Amino acid sequence: MTTMQIDSGPSSPSNPSAVARFHAAQPGTVSFRTTVAHTWYLTGRKLHALVRQPWVLAFSVIQPVIWLFLFGQLFRRIIDIPGFAYHGTYLDYLVPGLIAMNAMSNNMWAGMAMIEEIERGTLNRFLAAPASRIGIMNASVVEQAVSTTVQSLIIVGLGLAGGARYHGGVAGVAAMVAASILVGVVFGALSNAVGMTLRSREAIIGVYTFFMLPLMFLSSAFMQTSLMPGWIASRNPLNWVVQIGRSAVSAQPDWAAIGVRCAGLLVLAVACVAISVATFRSYRKNV
Repeated sequence: MTTMQIDSGPSSPSNPSAVARFHAAQPGTVSFRTTVAHTWYLTGRKLHALVRQPWVLAFSVIQPVIWLFLFGQLFRRIIDIPGFAYHGTYLDYLVPGLIAMNAMSNNMWAGMAMIEEIERGTLNRFLAAPASRIGIMNASVVEQAVSTTVQSLIIVGLGLAGGARYHGGVAGVAAMVAASILVGVVFGALSNAVGMTLRSREAIIGVYTFFMLPLMFLSSAFMQTSLMPGWIASRNPLNWVVQIGRSAVSAQPDWAAIGVRCAGLLVLAVACVAISVATFRSYRKNV
């Protein structure tokens, strides 16, 4: 009679390569290379959906277009206010503010997509699959960054067509778009965290209303900070983006100040993504 032996394989210390493969396959021990690969494929999934619905990007820039051409003309004489101290047209002044506002506004709805994934059961199927948990969250962040980049470049092009001038050149525009991506990641990650925690569209709408208008009007998007309480603007991350963009596209960019503000935004973005990942892990334990 032939005796069958069950190979303990990964549990045996005499087989190190099998042990390594076993631990690599366990949840929470996915290698960095695997995480990057999963992020790539999951991001591709989201971008394919975005390509199939290009009107989503088109409609997302309608409000900035209204601000750009309607309010840009309506308030063009604001730069003549004593103390405004801006050398250029009001359209030049307005474009960086609109890019920052658009990045914040559109990314704050990211939690809606997360709720839809939960309701459709897609997220739970990913949890049952050997997919990197960090990769699932990173894919959402990267997809939002791509959308923000496209939308920001559209606004840059529309501003140029309307008469705005970017004296900082390509480098200045790139810095402005990079800052908009960072602030988008900040609010997109927070929106995802709210979506997974509360699983309520009404909650996301409430968060949007609570943050969007105060941060927008307490920034220098429409008015110089010299004409408003300085302590408010200095602690407003949206205003950091506006200041980065406005300085970067000026004739004499202050790259040192731009670097400091970008570093602050990067730290804030990493912290918010970490909160989002922690919330995702909490969600995983409760399903």
